Amino acid sequence: MRILPLNAGGKLHLKGLSRLELEQLFQGWGEPRYRAVQLLEWLYAKGVEDFEKMTNLPHTLRQRLAAECTPHTLRLEAAERSEQDGTLKFLFRLPDGAAIESVLIPAEDAEGRLRRLTLCVSTQVGCPLGCAFCATASLRLRRNLNAAEIVDQLLQARALTGQRITNLVFMGMGEPLLNLEAVLTAVRIWTDPAAALLSPRRITLSTAGLVPEIYRLADSGIRIKLAISLHTTDQQLREQLMPIARRYPVTELQKAARYYAEHTRRPVTYEYILFDRLNDTPADADALARFARASAVAKINLIPFHPIDFIGPSGIGATLRPSPPERIRAFQERLRRHGLAVFLRSSSGLDIKAACGQLALSWQHPAVSPS
Repeated sequence: MRILPLNAGGKLHLKGLSRLELEQLFQGWGEPRYRAVQLLEWLYAKGVEDFEKMTNLPHTLRQRLAAECTPHTLRLEAAERSEQDGTLKFLFRLPDGAAIESVLIPAEDAEGRLRRLTLCVSTQVGCPLGCAFCATASLRLRRNLNAAEIVDQLLQARALTGQRITNLVFMGMGEPLLNLEAVLTAVRIWTDPAAALLSPRRITLSTAGLVPEIYRLADSGIRIKLAISLHTTDQQLREQLMPIARRYPVTELQKAARYYAEHTRRPVTYEYILFDRLNDTPADADALARFARASAVAKINLIPFHPIDFIGPSGIGATLRPSPPERIRAFQERLRRHGLAVFLRSSSGLDIKAACGQLALSWQHPAVSPS
């Protein structure tokens, strides 16, 4: 039985309950199960959080919801907008005083029209994995987020901007597979037809490579996209960059990627940050191509390294430098000649420390309006 999230006053966080859990809650209160769908529609499809405005619920039920439950989870403390690309970084305060960041990334078409709005969500306060290239590692791990705190990041971003979120990625603070139960609950809530928020095809989970949890995710029945943070096929180098590789070697990760792709019929992506003279040679590209083909991976995302000097990295992290643009283009072209689908990830939010690997609560400016 899952432990349901309560606030300091002992109220139940409604945004952390799936349809099944809401049905069980209402049945325990002597209410019909269909009340769960009605509540989901109010909270998510309509974005209403005032129980008194949920007019198709009986007055007595609205009173009980107000007395025993709360729709309020996160509080916006600051927001910062990139002057370069319009990316928004949010600083959210959690009920216990801890803080997380979420990033909203717009993408435009050739005519300058918004074609995609992607929210990058966090799953932990800090992170315990210690990846050398990631600023979040400097925070260590404080705790996992509960499902309500994960779910509310999307709702807050939508309410603050007045825009529909079209895509969602678990690529913020923390390792999502270390908090798999809460992540799966959040996905079930977002993708519930009554919520009318997201399709599973629009959700991507990025992992540093927790092999047993990749198998669990594949067998969960939830069909979302998987991205694996790889960055090298060399086992010794990967152990230096990502200590989790000592527990889960690249050969085991390769098998898990193939299992996920075959059992979910969803694409798997390898994410590959390019470091100057470390993993960006033609031989590295050839090795990555062989590795990807053997694990049935659909595509490769190349990512420029985003400096994390502001956290004062040590060890190998202090030596990392981004590959020059011409070497990145050559790496991409060599992979394409191997017949692979290769994409270069944009550095959205770089000027506000919101790009890939930079989330570390490093706020230097007062709050600004997200509008």
